[in-house]
Amino acid sequence: MIQEKKNIDAPALSYNKASIIEIVDLHKTFGKNEVLKGVNLVVNKGENLVILGKSGSGKSITIKCLVGLVVADKGEIKVFDTDITKLDNNQLNEIRVRIGFLFQNAALYDSMSVRENLGFTLKRHVTDLSPEELEAEILAVLESVGLADAIDKMPSELSGGMRKRIGLARTLILKPEIVLYDEPTTGLDTITSREISELILDIQKKNKTSSIIITHDMACAKHTADRLIILKDGVIHAEGSYEELEKSDDEWVRSFFI
Repeated sequence: MIQEKKNIDAPALSYNKASIIEIVDLHKTFGKNEVLKGVNLVVNKGENLVILGKSGSGKSITIKCLVGLVVADKGEIKVFDTDITKLDNNQLNEIRVRIGFLFQNAALYDSMSVRENLGFTLKRHVTDLSPEELEAEILAVLESVGLADAIDKMPSELSGGMRKRIGLARTLILKPEIVLYDEPTTGLDTITSREISELILDIQKKNKTSSIIITHDMACAKHTADRLIILKDGVIHAEGSYEELEKSDDEWVRSFFI
């Protein structure tokens, strides 16, 4: 049993065999800025966990530590029951290939077509595919995000929402067990944001993925979250369902839902 910072909305966390991610006492400092001061969280298999917090609260740093893009100063980070803080780079890469990461800007290669973007990602990790098999995998994942007709387009020809979908397709083509979403609806209009939120749920259901979703978009949070946590001052300040936190006795927590 791991005791959280005392707060009416932040009960003690209980880890169990259903968990796929466990973070214990995570600390990270940049210079004199202590961003994470002992974060404890768990993600259960098949769960969408949404992380909320003001800008600079450490939301993105937390998930970057989770895949080793940022090295934690202290703490245990268990993914698939393996503490990644104790792995060398080759071992870490074996874990990373099972985790999809959707960046804010979709991070597509601008000089490559959609087909080439997806094919490049797949060929880096699966080397024995025939050209026909590669094409079939690309088409299948594009169909799953509703953009099969964009296969020959360049990133510059895509709208913001389409770029997000293609970025997600590139993440899904490796069939990850965990997907990390960093502001998946930022910069999108209301209708497109709703479509991305629906897609996140479709992926959870069809692929049985477990996900962490970093967002400021409360509509996205409400639509996609099985559970939410809120970071404040480098620790988890509150945890619960959308409905529970919306009715919190803590005025600061309620401010997110106004």
